[in-house]
Amino acid sequence: MAKIAKLQEVALSKLKPYERNAKTHSPEQVDRLARSIKEFGFLSPCLIDKSGNIIAGHGRVMAAQKIGLDKVPCVFVENLTEEQRRAYILADNRLTEMGGWNMPLVFEELGELDAAAFDITLTGFDFPDMDAGGNADWFDRENRNDTSREEGNDEYNEFLDKFEQKKTTDDCYTPDSVYNAVAEFVAETYHKDRSTFVRPFYPGGDYQAEEYAPGAVVVDNPPFSILSEIVRFYMDRGIGFFLFAPTLTLFNGASADCCAIPLDVGVFYENGANVNTSMLTNLEPADIRIRTYPKLYDAMTAAVAEFRAGITKQVPKYEYPAHVVTATRVGRLSHYGVELTIRAGESIRIGELDAQKEYGKSIFGSGYLIGDAAAKRYADGILKAEEEEEERAKKRYLASLDARGVPVDGTLVWELSDREREIIAGLE
Repeated sequence: MAKIAKLQEVALSKLKPYERNAKTHSPEQVDRLARSIKEFGFLSPCLIDKSGNIIAGHGRVMAAQKIGLDKVPCVFVENLTEEQRRAYILADNRLTEMGGWNMPLVFEELGELDAAAFDITLTGFDFPDMDAGGNADWFDRENRNDTSREEGNDEYNEFLDKFEQKKTTDDCYTPDSVYNAVAEFVAETYHKDRSTFVRPFYPGGDYQAEEYAPGAVVVDNPPFSILSEIVRFYMDRGIGFFLFAPTLTLFNGASADCCAIPLDVGVFYENGANVNTSMLTNLEPADIRIRTYPKLYDAMTAAVAEFRAGITKQVPKYEYPAHVVTATRVGRLSHYGVELTIRAGESIRIGELDAQKEYGKSIFGSGYLIGDAAAKRYADGILKAEEEEEERAKKRYLASLDARGVPVDGTLVWELSDREREIIAGLE
């Protein structure tokens, strides 16, 4: 049995990787290990022999080098024969791969961490990217199953959405039409030459190692998972940028000295991810923190439509007359407190309309044909639901303006504290 010495810190310069190490470490894995070390610390020491040869921990050493550590904790392993050392290097990597995962527990743990606003990508899992088996074979799955959306067929699309695994924008390409719309806006608005634009965020690229010429402007879609880190990098070095950013967490990524441009454009990226997208930039005057650009919104929206037109099959838009009801359509009435009763003598269940047969289409989930009187009641109910929807929206808006307001329709209206009111009073 090998003798194990106590834990010691050893300079990275003294550690020697095993030249025949069969375990590979991709740039993405090393980057994730580096982020893990930053978050949790170097909790798993490397195993080395007395000569500094690495037995276990090659990936962690590469990550430590990436973030600029000088030393790492190591445990010295002695009395292994050459054959045992070589075999253990293989065993250490292989045996850990042979364990399984209790995926329901994984999802539960990740879900709770995500709800607590913890960056779950630090665990090594991409929660939105996984299927029930922990796999992320997007393109294969979409080739195997027809998951195409049909414009206007809300019931069918909503059914698919329940099972659709979501994609992220890390390591994916922005559609050319969308990128060109943004680049043209930047060139025109900020008087920049497009030849100075830099796009370092291609799959496998290293934005920190990129050579940025004087006057270079980064106009690109960065990995959203490390957006704050990227913004700080460019701000610290005075490099101009105009970066895509997720609308939901836009202000999280904004540095104290950069400007957030909320757009909330639903961008369909080339890997199928659909993310409501805005922008972060340091090209605005230093005292501007938030700015809207309707012109950019219009340009991006048109570009997204152009991209979607190229990938979406053209199908007739579904629209049903008042004499046809589906569960989803009637359910809207319940949501807005509108009562409706349809009797057996007024209705007959159908799976399709005659007009749909020619196209091989049907009513997803089936529906009912209803008589004139029932159709009139249903149409009146739809009007009431629309009026109630508008009224609730007004109440929510007015309540949000009243700091002393009370919850409306179950909406909790947060009040400003005296301290926050004092801060507001001191603002311009």
